[in-house]
Amino acid sequence: MAIKKHKYIFVVGGVMSGVGKGIASSSIGAILKARGLAITAIKIDPYINVDAGTMNPTEHGEVFVLDDGDECDQDMGNYERFLDTTLLRTNYMTTGRVYQEVIRRERNLLYKGKNVEVVPDIPLEVIRRIEKATREAKADVTIVEIGGTIGEYQNIIFLESARMMKQKHPGDVAFVMVSYLPIPSKVGEMKTKPTQYAARTLNSAGVQADVIVARSDVPLDQKRKDKIATFCNISPDHVISAPDVESIYDVPINFERDRLGEILSSVLHLKNHKITDLLLWKSLVRKSKNSKGEVSIAIVGKYFDSGEFVLSDVYISVLEALKFSAYQIGVKPKLHYLNSKDIEKGKKKASELKKFDGVLIPGGFGETGIEGKIKVIRFLRENKIPYFGLCYGMQLAVIEYARNVLGLRDAHTAEINPKSKHLVIDIMPEQKKLIAEKKMGGTMRLGSYPAILKSKTIAREAYGVQEISERHRHRYEVNPEYIAKISEGGLIFSGTSPDRRLMEIAELPRAKHPFFLGTQFHPEFKARPFSPHPLFSAFIKAAKKRSEGRKRSRR
Repeated sequence: MAIKKHKYIFVVGGVMSGVGKGIASSSIGAILKARGLAITAIKIDPYINVDAGTMNPTEHGEVFVLDDGDECDQDMGNYERFLDTTLLRTNYMTTGRVYQEVIRRERNLLYKGKNVEVVPDIPLEVIRRIEKATREAKADVTIVEIGGTIGEYQNIIFLESARMMKQKHPGDVAFVMVSYLPIPSKVGEMKTKPTQYAARTLNSAGVQADVIVARSDVPLDQKRKDKIATFCNISPDHVISAPDVESIYDVPINFERDRLGEILSSVLHLKNHKITDLLLWKSLVRKSKNSKGEVSIAIVGKYFDSGEFVLSDVYISVLEALKFSAYQIGVKPKLHYLNSKDIEKGKKKASELKKFDGVLIPGGFGETGIEGKIKVIRFLRENKIPYFGLCYGMQLAVIEYARNVLGLRDAHTAEINPKSKHLVIDIMPEQKKLIAEKKMGGTMRLGSYPAILKSKTIAREAYGVQEISERHRHRYEVNPEYIAKISEGGLIFSGTSPDRRLMEIAELPRAKHPFFLGTQFHPEFKARPFSPHPLFSAFIKAAKKRSEGRKRSRR
């Protein structure tokens, strides 16, 4: 049932970053949606970049692409998956984007000669964007996640926007602080003091948390809840325990154990709607934990290393898409991360991939590690191990096939070796001018485009329809001059643009290989928990078949 007034929930982070504001925001949205409300979500990133497209993935994590082509933070992907919705560029903003618009308006005399100042004009632009996104989504409740951590200089202006918004919409704005409670190993006790300081810092910005989501290794006890309540000026039942869980899809269920949906409904004066129905989420969690079989999948990437740590967030949408399809099919995905640079340098051998049921190569840019990926692709093709290549993963499959099957030894991509005799992957003509003019940000082929599928192919069988629409993020394409030669050589272009100019899917027929398929687009961006992507499902089915065959051969 629709409500009379729009409601807004601001989610902010205390103590440190990376404790799960995005998942908390997504879970709050999922809970309120399960109470019959129309929900949308907004991410505010406090960096000067206009979008996430120009940032190094090992610094920032995955760049998520929306239907309308906006390159944004990976949390936007979490919002789409948890809310089962499609978001637009109006749902994403950065400091750079906000300032850019204010300056544009000032240059065009839209402020009618008045003195334009950081306060109030920047916060007013933030508020305008939030309200616009809410109207366009026809939302009852808008979840607004403010990136960064309370106390950082970068997000002060956004906290001021939130404070002003509460003043503008009294009774319709709530604040949730997600804060970390450490348990120092030598102390052995959960400490609340960092959260107390975070709450006071938030108060200094003129904001009082209505709910505190307390992240920790283990559940909070009542003593800690009472202590946080006393020193942070909230009711003990408004302190939500958020311990580490096996799966992020446990989080909405976990939050509801502390009645978070009911608490937020009370804070926002939400009435006349149903109680939380999380049956679908509970079913998903059961499938994730009770799967009988198992498939071992290797993800061969180049952006995993972050110092001495593995940064799997770079490929988060890929990993989640694999999980959704595995759960649907009834198997548990055992995911392994391999760095293609190790294979390229000889630290690891491609033959080690024989132990896996399937291998996926995700998207990427640049030269580093690609010869390692090409070695991997050749091994998988020759040994009939299921292979799924995304974007660069498809382009490299075409290069490998041209080199080792068609005999075009110098085959390459113009991105790496523009002087190659056989540029089977070349720059899109419309991109050449943009690159020459150094117009790099937001200028790739971005967003959703249609494609037509060829009958009697793996792709057509998986989708079950002739025309599809998928999200893109790339500058290079299969060179039209080589399409006929490659096709005659046995690689099938099973998906093309409607005008047949651009190759969208390449595959080998099942008679030659159980599953060897690459997509120029990024299917992972459209995979959802309750509607897995058909190509990921086809890949997992092939991996499952290989797993079962290997088990039989060992008996």
